[in-house]
Amino acid sequence: MPTSAKRKPKRPGSGSGVMGSAQLKRQQSQKFLSANENNAVTDEPPRKRIDSGKKTTAFQEEAKLEETDSVPTEEPQDADKPLNLDAEDQFDPLMASEYVIEIFDYLKEIEPQTMPNPDYIEHQEELEWEVRGVLIDWLIEVHTRFRLLPETLFLAVNIIDRFLSIDIVALDRLQLVGVAAMFIASKYEEVLSPHVANFSHVADETFTDKEILDAERHILATLNYDISYPNPMNFLRRISKADNYDVQTRTFGKYFMEISLLDHRFMRYRQSHVAAAAMYFARLILDRGPWDVTIAHYAGYSKEEIIPVFHLMIDYLYRPVAHEAFYRKYANKRFLKASLHARHWAKKYRSMYLSQESYENRQRHS
Repeated sequence: MPTSAKRKPKRPGSGSGVMGSAQLKRQQSQKFLSANENNAVTDEPPRKRIDSGKKTTAFQEEAKLEETDSVPTEEPQDADKPLNLDAEDQFDPLMASEYVIEIFDYLKEIEPQTMPNPDYIEHQEELEWEVRGVLIDWLIEVHTRFRLLPETLFLAVNIIDRFLSIDIVALDRLQLVGVAAMFIASKYEEVLSPHVANFSHVADETFTDKEILDAERHILATLNYDISYPNPMNFLRRISKADNYDVQTRTFGKYFMEISLLDHRFMRYRQSHVAAAAMYFARLILDRGPWDVTIAHYAGYSKEEIIPVFHLMIDYLYRPVAHEAFYRKYANKRFLKASLHARHWAKKYRSMYLSQESYENRQRHS
């Protein structure tokens, strides 16, 4: 791509050009925050319960009548053994409970294949990590304006980083790479994706439709048309199952996962690892109880394994706001004002988790 004068990606223009945005369900929250803030987005149903109290009572009464037959009593739950929460989905074909363990084992197996080079900025002559952060922050604003799925945003950033790990890009073409990546991701994840003209318009007509389509073809060819990857939203929903699909925890979890998109230091970690740390952090802030054996089982990570990523998230939150669009998005009551509460928590409790020495070391290496 040709080189011209350096400039940062533009903020989006006035046009949105939204097409076919999915209507997200809302579920009223339960405890945290005031009542007028409890309208966070939810995307999973409440957990199904197989047996009701009445059925249990009927079973117990039948057991009393059969005094001659010994009815085996249910063994007490082993505190070191995780609950089998997939059993409740055995009659739901959409949940694929008989294959779910193999599915997530496979996703974790292929994670390293879809991770970008965490040091790719070293071979980019005109790019810096700060400029990448500006681009991702702008894409979050575009993503919010188009009301796209969370999976689309994560896939778009993964495409950008994998492409930049291979190809050299001039600064004045970086925004084109971001627009084309979001265009590709929306066609992959959305039922109805925005038209290419919408992406041209939201970039203030900086790039023509043809330029975006040409960039799309070049990116796909560079990645050998392999754009699928283990999306962190899959892992977050898996962990959320052990959290009873709590809407507040999942909303904060998504906020912490999006931090990993903006901060390049998270590139060294797998998406499953980031999702586990995000859920751990969300449960900690909302006081949802310990990281017990069941949650650790469905997350795939122990508390000790999560701590390094968790500390990075605290470090990001303790610093001054660097990404305005991201901050404003999660300051909205639709997202439970997660950015406000998380930053307040980090200011108050950072010293409990990060020493001053470790904080200064992170400052030097960021």
